[in-house]
Amino acid sequence: MSFKHVVSERDARVDARESGTVVEVSRGIATVDGLPNVQSDELLRFAGNRYGFAFNLDRHRVGCVLLDEGESLQSGTTVERTGRVLDTPVGAELLGRVIDPLGRPLDGGHRLTGLQRMPCERPAPGIMNRAAVSVPLQTGMKVIDGLIPIGRGQRQLVLGDRQTGKTSIAVDTIINQRNSGVICVYCSIGQRSTNVARVIATLRSHDAMEHSIVVIGADDAPPGVQFIAPYAATTIGESFMHQGHDVLIVYDDLTSHARAYRHVSLLLRRPPGREAFPGDIFFVHSRLLERSTHLRAAFGGGSLTALPIIETEAQNVSGYIPTNLISITDGQLYLSPKLFHLGVLPAVDVGRSVSRVGGKTQFPAYRRVAGDLRLAYSQFEELEKFARFSSQLDEDTRATLDRGLRVREVLKQARHELLSVPQQIGSMVALTSGAFDSLPVDHIRQAERTIHRTLQEECPGLCERISAGQKLSDQDFQQLKEFVHRAISEAAQVGP
Repeated sequence: MSFKHVVSERDARVDARESGTVVEVSRGIATVDGLPNVQSDELLRFAGNRYGFAFNLDRHRVGCVLLDEGESLQSGTTVERTGRVLDTPVGAELLGRVIDPLGRPLDGGHRLTGLQRMPCERPAPGIMNRAAVSVPLQTGMKVIDGLIPIGRGQRQLVLGDRQTGKTSIAVDTIINQRNSGVICVYCSIGQRSTNVARVIATLRSHDAMEHSIVVIGADDAPPGVQFIAPYAATTIGESFMHQGHDVLIVYDDLTSHARAYRHVSLLLRRPPGREAFPGDIFFVHSRLLERSTHLRAAFGGGSLTALPIIETEAQNVSGYIPTNLISITDGQLYLSPKLFHLGVLPAVDVGRSVSRVGGKTQFPAYRRVAGDLRLAYSQFEELEKFARFSSQLDEDTRATLDRGLRVREVLKQARHELLSVPQQIGSMVALTSGAFDSLPVDHIRQAERTIHRTLQEECPGLCERISAGQKLSDQDFQQLKEFVHRAISEAAQVGP
């Protein structure tokens, strides 16, 4: 073959690439000279196959947030545009995997190649694309499903001091979705690696990783990775939502996310505001949480339920970040350190918790048996404080305190001890009908186990109707009352 023939067959193309150089490097950020046509949030490639994205578009320079460690970067290092915005892989192949926000595996499994990629930053669905929240998201916990219910498509904030069980509630909620068809995304932001490993081990031991995806922005990762982690996790959840699936996403936690955003913003000379957070921190979180919704059937009909977690300091719920997120979300679960130290788990403070949407989705059986429990329990807690200072109490006060102690005992639930809807209804019917009144408080837990163990065997039809969310008749409730009284009597005869 002649030289001319080879040259004529070769299709030579000129590929124009825009490159710049690093001027300055700090922890997690880099200032780049050049790149006059770079776009906001565009992915940039540094020498050594390291990545970052354009964050500040100044007149002559570009402020870049690093997505890899920058020890090898120095002044003069070459940086190129990639031509694509910051994105993450999506698809069913991610189920059961542990990845970082860019889609790089962290579980030692095979690389994720050939998957569709979608931008991490996406606009929230329009108002006309949304439908009312109409289906409950069962957590398996009596105090939440009965008193502070959550609906699919709702944004329910979980807040409290350190070590009060916030992550445990989120993990138990994920475990409870095993047979519900709900896909779960757990996003860790700035958490210790040992804590994240414990969560992953728990999910695997309860066969919950099959319907879950874990996205990690580790505490030792650059602040940019922690900042984009919740946006990437939301994009992954949205891809399933638009296909008609129900999705649950947990952000653990957004306090660390706010700190990571403050870190990169201050280094890039963005003006600080209250508590040194940038003035747009509210917008940063609102544009993230507004993406959680329930879509109309014409737009897929799926839902994305968000459980953002934040950490308070010394029970201060009026701090800057907590008040911001309380105003963005549709309700909050407040976890009390006092209840936690008393062993009342989950340590949900019923009086300070609220669900502004989920009550409309609650099954009718809950409304009938748990309608007055919330108010009665809140009154008991207030009365309990004053009763300590009085040695003589009237009969009505004693009766209220005795009933309140039984309500508290019934609402207690051990970690990973999740209950089905019929089991929860059985416990609440026994409580409201007075079946537990004759039992010592320390015998209630054993009586509950008896009810849970035999309910499905003796009342299968009733359990099916409860699980299906059907409205129960007076005859059904009478049958349920008779069953729980009989079960408690038999348990009392056998003994604890």
